[in-house]
Amino acid sequence: MDQLRSYRPESGEPDDFDAFWQRTLEETSAHPLDAEFLPYDAALTHVDVHDVSYAGWGGHRIRAWLNVPAGAEGPVPTVVHYLGYGGGRGLPHDHLVWPAAGWATLLVDTRGQGAVNAHSAGSTPDPHGGGNPQSPGFMTRGILDPDEYYYRRVFTDAVRAVEVARTHPAVDPDRIVVHGGSQGGGIAQAVAGLSPHVKAALIDVPFLTHFRRAVEITDRDPYQELVRFLSTQHGTAGQVFRTLSYFDGISFAARATVPALYSVALMDPICPPSTVFAAYNHWAGPKEIEVYPWNGHEGGGSVHRAVQLRMLRDLS
Repeated sequence: MDQLRSYRPESGEPDDFDAFWQRTLEETSAHPLDAEFLPYDAALTHVDVHDVSYAGWGGHRIRAWLNVPAGAEGPVPTVVHYLGYGGGRGLPHDHLVWPAAGWATLLVDTRGQGAVNAHSAGSTPDPHGGGNPQSPGFMTRGILDPDEYYYRRVFTDAVRAVEVARTHPAVDPDRIVVHGGSQGGGIAQAVAGLSPHVKAALIDVPFLTHFRRAVEITDRDPYQELVRFLSTQHGTAGQVFRTLSYFDGISFAARATVPALYSVALMDPICPPSTVFAAYNHWAGPKEIEVYPWNGHEGGGSVHRAVQLRMLRDLS
């Protein structure tokens, strides 16, 4: 634990990291948000549900659910929630814990995902491909060019989701918290470093962080998608890791100044704890981390959710 708490590797980010993301977000801002909130009958007595769509990267339509506590007086604080790898937005009744605590929830689909988990189907395609050969999954889509890389689109969609939430009259635009686990944690980490409209971040066992170390010490997917790609596309390692340097959670954490609550599991074989601490130790704002010594990638599960609920109660 002493080594983990002091582990603060260099980010290895490119000199034009900030310019890259400024250009990316400016290009996307040329597309109006064009947010639509359609009332949806989810048969939930105490939650008002909206089927949401908006323009993300490239103007592509992104889907989401907005769950708002019914009868709430005035704008309410809101959790913008990002999903784990392969999952989709599912159905509104899958996402009720935050509304039960008095917080609205914007549950954001991840483009191209949601076809592998029958319980969380997605409804947002990714119409933009990557020209290079790909390992099955999402990690190597466009991996040879930062402009073409899949997570450039995903992170941009996620930043726009915060902007979308702020436009709804039931949402307090000054009390937006981003949250996610695994891939969702990596996305929330990126948004906290990119968006000026985030008040706090709940980041659980984040993926997409400290790529080089992750691929060298874990034999589990999704990081192994990168290994399989490199094992066949010889001579591309330099370009692959250059691309990934624009998307590493360490760099986003170093730019995030809002309060953060992290979770890490010391027996996590998918997102190794050293990669989580690498980002946490770079986080520029107030921060706490809950450590679960005997847990795997599920992290603290319901126990940690109780910790998060108490944090939100104090924020609200």
